[in-house]
Amino acid sequence: MEARHLRYAVALAEHAHFGRAAGALGIAQPPLSKQIADLEREVGARLFDRTHRGVFPTAAGEAFLARARRALDEIAAAVVDAGRAARGDTGRLRLGFIASALLEPLPAVLGRFGRERPDVRLELHEMATSRSTAALVAGELDVAITLGPPRGAGAERLVSVPIGHEHLVAVVSTAHPYAGRPSVGVDQLRQQPLIVSAGEDEPAVVAGLRALLGKDSRALGGATSARDVHTIIGLAASGVGVGLGPSRMLAAPRPGTWFCEVLPRTPLPDLVLSFAAQDRSPVLGAFLDTIRMNCPDVGATLDDRLRHLKSDGIPKPGPGS
Repeated sequence: MEARHLRYAVALAEHAHFGRAAGALGIAQPPLSKQIADLEREVGARLFDRTHRGVFPTAAGEAFLARARRALDEIAAAVVDAGRAARGDTGRLRLGFIASALLEPLPAVLGRFGRERPDVRLELHEMATSRSTAALVAGELDVAITLGPPRGAGAERLVSVPIGHEHLVAVVSTAHPYAGRPSVGVDQLRQQPLIVSAGEDEPAVVAGLRALLGKDSRALGGATSARDVHTIIGLAASGVGVGLGPSRMLAAPRPGTWFCEVLPRTPLPDLVLSFAAQDRSPVLGAFLDTIRMNCPDVGATLDDRLRHLKSDGIPKPGPGS
């Protein structure tokens, strides 16, 4: 028994006439009559009474048709569900990220992805770069946003693309002498109490500060340690000192604070998006499409990475990639 047999029986019941049912189905009447007869033999009961007034379901036919209609509805729903899954409209996406990615660009990316694909289940995990890299390699995450490229065992099996270029900025209270200035220099920073992040992802940032201020700088040695950029901004607003952190802090203005450029301009590690080279998930492909739309300067680099995957014989993530 095939799905077409169910459709033939339902059409015959609806039209109560072999000729009209055959026309609705787009087939000739003799094949329809034969298929219904074959169906009745397979079921082992007469499903339709043929009368001069028309063709009508028997009691067995009514019982059969009730389940046939439900089965056809399920088949139609299965087709729809399969199509949505193939487009990345359903499923699960496991994302690991560093906390400061919530300043930029994650809010816009997650907001758009959630609006366009509300039936995708997002599993979000804040974690340090080393942990998210290990989780990505182990298959426990689908995508990760890290500070700098992934490092460690298995990182060579990941596809990575920068999604945010960072440089050092300073933040002070509006009561601070530097408030209102567009920039501050290194010599000025050496004379101030500093606030820097001491999170797991910050060794590269601290290394950059040592290079800028001098590895034996007393200002850096006596700096206040903050867990993340939000704490840096809060402590600066409280007048504790000059907060130093990545330029994405500019996306989190807070009353009572002022941001200054640091001169000379000091690059910091990029925000990097990574995923497994072998991942063919349509949901991942849909997420990468959202990254392209929200981070247009990333699109060309991402497409170049994906072209290399294809040239190596590795299928790209669906659907839009």
